[in-house]
Amino acid sequence: MTLGVLLGIVLSCLFLLSLWRQNSERRKLPPGPTPLPIIGNILQVDLKDISKSLKNLSKVYGPVFTLYLGRKPAVVLYGYEAVKEALIDNGEEFAGRGSIPVFDKINKGLGAPCDPTFILGCAPCNVICSIVFQNRFDYKDKDFLNLMNNLNKNVEILSTPWIQICNNFPAIIDYLPGRHRELLENFTFLKHYFLAKMIKHQESLDINNPRDFIDCFLIKMEQEKNNPKTEFTCENLIFSAGDLFAAGTETTSTTLRYSLLLLLKHPEVTAKVQKEIDHVIGRHRSPSMQDRSHMPYTDAVLHEIQRYIDLLPTSLPHAVTCDIKFRNYLIPKGTTIIASLSSVLHDNKEFPNPERFDPGHFLDENGKFKKSDYFFPFSTGKRICVGEGLARMELFLFLTTILQNFNLKSPVDLEDLDTSPVNNGFVSVPPEFQICFTPI
Repeated sequence: MTLGVLLGIVLSCLFLLSLWRQNSERRKLPPGPTPLPIIGNILQVDLKDISKSLKNLSKVYGPVFTLYLGRKPAVVLYGYEAVKEALIDNGEEFAGRGSIPVFDKINKGLGAPCDPTFILGCAPCNVICSIVFQNRFDYKDKDFLNLMNNLNKNVEILSTPWIQICNNFPAIIDYLPGRHRELLENFTFLKHYFLAKMIKHQESLDINNPRDFIDCFLIKMEQEKNNPKTEFTCENLIFSAGDLFAAGTETTSTTLRYSLLLLLKHPEVTAKVQKEIDHVIGRHRSPSMQDRSHMPYTDAVLHEIQRYIDLLPTSLPHAVTCDIKFRNYLIPKGTTIIASLSSVLHDNKEFPNPERFDPGHFLDENGKFKKSDYFFPFSTGKRICVGEGLARMELFLFLTTILQNFNLKSPVDLEDLDTSPVNNGFVSVPPEFQICFTPI
């Protein structure tokens, strides 16, 4: 048998297979013109005036018909009634985004990759801005961008090994060069930034109508101006505002960034979350905190993200307030206490295979959410993070909103995505990565 004959037989088999598959599909679809194998109905459509062709075809086959533009079928909705019934009355089922191959080719099927650091920093920062300053900022506002830049740098610097050395040998800080000097400069910038905000608030303060945190603090300052032991001072106002931004902005944005990296790395987890979002929330309203109690898998994923990333490995240092006998040891008053949150969050008895990202750590055998006494991402005790409620709210609302509207794609192979932190000092900082958000 010659090669030409063999090739002819193979092509004939492929032709017959294509014809058989088309006929099988057509039995389940709306009626339409008979397609040719491979090219479909392309010869029956005027590519210079597709609307006219669809109008003519609708006269023959009705308001809902099937066209094969190539090998894949497309169902055409023609006229108001058909379009309304599909896209409005059955909007949930028709809400997916179809493929435009030319765009997919241009964008390699992904859309433009981006580093999510900036946008995920702006959102929680603006939440704190609305609490402290009353107003939110445009993401292109120069003052806002300077504030963001300083906050980002501070967390990065605080997580370097050099800062740990400085913290352990404070007497040498003033005599050595290093990035701790940049940190001090950034804090000086923030101090002046908050001072300027405070002065503006003083000029427009209405004690009967406080607008934000600064106004409330200034009113309390006025009430206690004759108290020599008051803690409500200008300096404490500046430091308090700084604490709110440091604790309420970077920790949340870093967690969100790490969350997207893990969801990118584990598409099977992301798909389950999106399925739960579709079931509980749908696509016609925004997520609310009331939804969380009805979304056990999503709740487990959020808990596992925080457990796995171990954002603040040793939390903030504590100190004992008096001499104390602890486990047969005497700890003198003022002694620094470092609590290893990592040792709790990665306890292998409570969380089997703790180095593995597994939402099952927070699910029981029936798929219901399972609480754990070992869940300490916000620390615990008297100095538990006061912003825990706000942070949990932001994480849920931001991530469910993103996954409700976008699929996540990686421009690199998932095997090449590293989820190990690049710094693991004060904060566990995720590695830089690119992500594509494709509309659902």
